[in-house]
Amino acid sequence: MSGDVPTGDDAVAVDSDTLILGIETSCDETAAALVMGGFDVVSSVVSSQIELHATFGGVVPEIASRAHLELLNPVIARAIVEAGVDERRIDAVACTVGPGLIGALLVGVSAAKALALAWDVPFVAVNHLEAHLYAALLDDPSMELPVVVLLVSGGHTLLVEMREFGHYRLLGQTIDDAAGEAFDKVARFLGLGYPGGPAVERAAMDGDPAAIAFPRAMRNDGLDVSFSGLKTAVMNHVRANPDVDTADVAASFQAAVVDVLVVKACRAAAEVGAVGLALGGGVAANSTLREAVLDACTADGLRGYLPSRSMCTDNAAMIAAAGWHRLRLDGPSALDVGATPNLRLASE
Repeated sequence: MSGDVPTGDDAVAVDSDTLILGIETSCDETAAALVMGGFDVVSSVVSSQIELHATFGGVVPEIASRAHLELLNPVIARAIVEAGVDERRIDAVACTVGPGLIGALLVGVSAAKALALAWDVPFVAVNHLEAHLYAALLDDPSMELPVVVLLVSGGHTLLVEMREFGHYRLLGQTIDDAAGEAFDKVARFLGLGYPGGPAVERAAMDGDPAAIAFPRAMRNDGLDVSFSGLKTAVMNHVRANPDVDTADVAASFQAAVVDVLVVKACRAAAEVGAVGLALGGGVAANSTLREAVLDACTADGLRGYLPSRSMCTDNAAMIAAAGWHRLRLDGPSALDVGATPNLRLASE
């Protein structure tokens, strides 16, 4: 460990040499990473469980938890080996404490606390949603603030203002289905496979995004979004037109989702005077969304920050990065902090 980093309520010196081990087990990715100084990714290992859950068309919580138990220690060991450091060099252990599947979260939280105790370093509790806000920063440390982050995943769709790292404000969110959830449900209905987001994107490549005029709910109203009606419209259209081209349905659905997300994100950036727009979350890997965001940023004079696709999906590098900022701002977390499956993103 670099220097003496105290635990408990003592002050913790956090600087560009502070090395954080991040652990992520909130859903179906078992991940560990080492990040230095809040943005320098020294190593990042992710073990995916997609094949385990594909047969069921979605994540099975008990299977996910058992897989984390089996995979976490080897994943952590590999992250440390790939970083080429001794475990004594690690200054703190950060871990996702929510939101997520309770059983899956408990595996990571228990391991992180055990390591923090064994190594006599701070434990840092991290909100998984906050961690996604740092994904683009890991690929572009020169990010200028303030920015609006469009966080789109299977369980959440949020618009968040970041004026300083570690300080953020919730501007808008979904009032029903998250964007990723809508992708999954539409993919399942169309028989495109699992996971739904990539499946719809692949099908849409052969379709016409203007073939079907699906609704854009709340497009011109505020900063909240809604995708439940769009999902229902897709189902009703296919039932009424059983011979419709699936590729056209996928492309038109995807276009409707992207249109609403980009319009809302640009409106949010304008309202708060942001200089840039960033993406985060699993749906941020969608090529159509990424292109649309960059085009909109060019048109509006904003800087666009897109995380690499490996940083869009769940990973531990973003957990370690968020942990570095939380340790700097708040100090170590208490060891009695538990897992919170419905943890929300606090708004300042």
